[in-house]
Amino acid sequence: MKIKLQDTVLLLSPDDKTFLVSISEGKTFSSHLGIIDLEDAVGKNWGDRITSKLGSDFFLLDPTVEDKLMKVRRLTQIVYPKDAAFIIFKTGLKSSSRVIETGIGSGALTIALANAVSPEGKIFTYEKRQQFITNAKHNIEQAGLLDYVEFNCGDARDGFKETEVDAVIIDLPSPWYGIPSAYKALKGGGQIASISPTYNQVEKTAESLERNGFVNIETLELILRYYQVKPGKTRPRNKMVGHTGFLTFARKGEKSIDENEV
Repeated sequence: MKIKLQDTVLLLSPDDKTFLVSISEGKTFSSHLGIIDLEDAVGKNWGDRITSKLGSDFFLLDPTVEDKLMKVRRLTQIVYPKDAAFIIFKTGLKSSSRVIETGIGSGALTIALANAVSPEGKIFTYEKRQQFITNAKHNIEQAGLLDYVEFNCGDARDGFKETEVDAVIIDLPSPWYGIPSAYKALKGGGQIASISPTYNQVEKTAESLERNGFVNIETLELILRYYQVKPGKTRPRNKMVGHTGFLTFARKGEKSIDENEV
């Protein structure tokens, strides 16, 4: 398939830097290795080269979800691909899934979720700050996934409009505030996932989950390490992203009579 106008392309420089760009008529991209006329990419194949004004060759690559996620315009810390991928796997999301996400941040996780549920599913986001919604909407549109996301300006404590959803994803400083609303919105046996950076948040979240009728509660952390591979010099890279957050998962169970009376 040939590259065409409006396509999103990942430029790979000779020194392995990457840049996410949109191919538009008359548009240029200024890099550390010279200016690139992006319109010159039209008609080329994925994997072909494009040359900057300084003579540097860049590869034209088809961006993955990870590329789009990592290149979002950030107003907040983002959920990293390793965590986003496991959330999708653990909650069993698929094309037809309906998912509530509360705490949209910069929209990085939303991009991963929307990609997982497209083309038949939907992500319903809830975020109190309009500034975050505006920025996230821009990032999600750049990723080509805007059709699969519905934006709501609201607080998780006030509840959600949707019912019988497959999963609820909570990325809030105080996740426990969203748990009662999540229980009401989920279908029986539905999945909840919460992302928190600290131990005390995880403890309070787990307590709230149990108190609100959730079962099969699990908390974990994922550590990812890249390696520098060279003949005779293979070793871990000097830099790595260490702790990003704890992931807590649970399923909606039937509340006992006593619990319903509380």
